[in-house]
Amino acid sequence: MLFFNADNGFLEGITRGYKAGILTTAQYINLAQCETLEDLRLQLSSTDYGSFLQNEPSPLATTTIAEKAREKLVAEFIYLRANASRPLATFLDYITYGYMIDNVILLITGTLHERDTHELLERCHPLGMFDTIAALCVATNVQELFNTVIVETPLAPYFEKCLSANDLDELNIEIIRNTLYKAYLEDFYAYCLSLDSVTAE
Repeated sequence: MLFFNADNGFLEGITRGYKAGILTTAQYINLAQCETLEDLRLQLSSTDYGSFLQNEPSPLATTTIAEKAREKLVAEFIYLRANASRPLATFLDYITYGYMIDNVILLITGTLHERDTHELLERCHPLGMFDTIAALCVATNVQELFNTVIVETPLAPYFEKCLSANDLDELNIEIIRNTLYKAYLEDFYAYCLSLDSVTAE
């Protein structure tokens, strides 16, 4: 406890600030009564969420709201991750692995259907992006993609443990996703158990 503030006090303060910015019940009730998206923007302007829509032109679209909300979430998460030290940094890394699995599966599916993987990169979730994801776009067939995933991604241990290149076909894609998720969740659970008792619970 003596060194808690030195290691984690700043991030706890940031996290408490994020929590304090979550919409209250009264604010949510006001949002539920909005009749137009402009009313929604007006109601959000008095909250911590007001700034992320202020520069958007009218008419406001639901896709814009979703995109800007996701950008805000990702920016806050990346800020926390950049300032975290171990074991919190590892815990936050594990949170991103589920999104990474979804992104890699999206690229595998696109490769199987011979779609342009560069277009698919735009559809990937930002929390699931990693430094070498662009290397996956170089692959022209499933075997190359599998070999790249094994070497270049943080998900390599899950692929090595669970799958082979022969498994990567259209019929198995959901089985592959679920197998990877299972391995990832078991690993994440084991990591949480290795931490202090509060985190393990």
